[in-house]
Parts: sequence; C-alpha cells; structure tokens
Amino acid sequence: MTTRVLRKAREDLRLGIQFYNRQQKGLGNYFYDTLISDIESLQIYAGIHPKINEYYRALSKRFPYSMYYKVDGDIVKVYAILDDRSNPELIKSRLEKSK
Repeated sequence: MTTRVLRKAREDLRLGIQFYNRQQKGLGNYFYDTLISDIESLQIYAGIHPKINEYYRALSKRFPYSMYYKVDGDIVKVYAILDDRSNPELIKSRLEKSK
C-alpha cells in the first residue's frame, strides 16, 4: 500500500510540531518522527481501525493525536492529524470540511 498525507493533514502536522517545540526544545522533532512512524504503519494496518464519520481513526502511540484516513484501493489517504484533546465538535467540523 501507498500512503498519501494530504495538504490539510500536512498542515496539522506542522502545527503540532510548532506546538511541541514551544513546550520543549527538540520535542517537535520527536513528535514529527513519532507521527511519521505511525503514518508509515498504516501501510500494514490500514482499515483495521474504528471508523468515525466515514474516516478510519488511528491513534498515535506516544502523543494524544489521531490520524483520520480513508482507504482507496491500495492507497491510504490521510485527511487529518488532530489533537485528541480538542473539542469533539471542532474535530467533527474539521472532518466534514475534509470531504
């Protein structure tokens, strides 16, 4: 399988890096490496996660973030990478805009 991180999801990732770099020097890099590893694991585990609003939701192993994706044939498309601590209504709204 091939994984594609769409533009909005790349922006989500960038914002997460910025947030964690403000918390502690180098933590943003660790966040990035962790999330990339989680995204790469979708090549093996895509489609086994629970569905939320038409998207599969994969939890990050080390950070309170989720990756929302769809499987289109042999392509995994990551639409959003969102902080699980966000207001559920904001997450729902963001996912609706990603359709």
